[in-house]
Amino acid sequence: MPPTKAQLEAARDATIPDVIGPGLDVLFCGINPGLYSAATGHHFARPGNRFWPALHLSGLVPRRLAPHEQGLLPSYGLGITNLVARATARAEELTPEEIREGGVLLADLVREHGPRVVAVAGVSAYRVAFGRPRAAIGPQDDVVGGAALWVLPNPSGLNAHWRLEAIAAEMARLRPGAQEETGLITGGGNGATSRS
Repeated sequence: MPPTKAQLEAARDATIPDVIGPGLDVLFCGINPGLYSAATGHHFARPGNRFWPALHLSGLVPRRLAPHEQGLLPSYGLGITNLVARATARAEELTPEEIREGGVLLADLVREHGPRVVAVAGVSAYRVAFGRPRAAIGPQDDVVGGAALWVLPNPSGLNAHWRLEAIAAEMARLRPGAQEETGLITGGGNGATSRS
């Protein structure tokens, strides 16, 4: 049963635990939880969000998982976190300072857990978090906490610029990228550094 309006409003500023473990192949990083996700306790849970269907179509998981099955992700070498932990109705409610601080906290999380690749779902948030105003979808020249960085399209149903199949194709690009040794180091600032 979907959350009621009262439950959605009560979820404002709530948080969802990360789905993470040591040595993941890919750590997906959303912008922040929406109210629907916070009310259910599951990442990318709002009907119309294309994360879960795209994940399956990408070949990163063998079947379509439901949001309540997010705990299975580490068994596939995958995890989920967010740049900003607090839930809002729309990502536009976040301040640039919150998003930049999220980049710093992400670097700490990555150093602690050691994923090979961090895939940020949302180019606009990535640009703010890592001070890269010209960043585009795909692999980045930066690393964070020792992990390679990728930017994926935001899977929100509000992002009409990207079809499901195109989002899945971008996710599929992570398969070989996640298997390569990065051999990269980080330093200073928000934790993102350029490759040498």
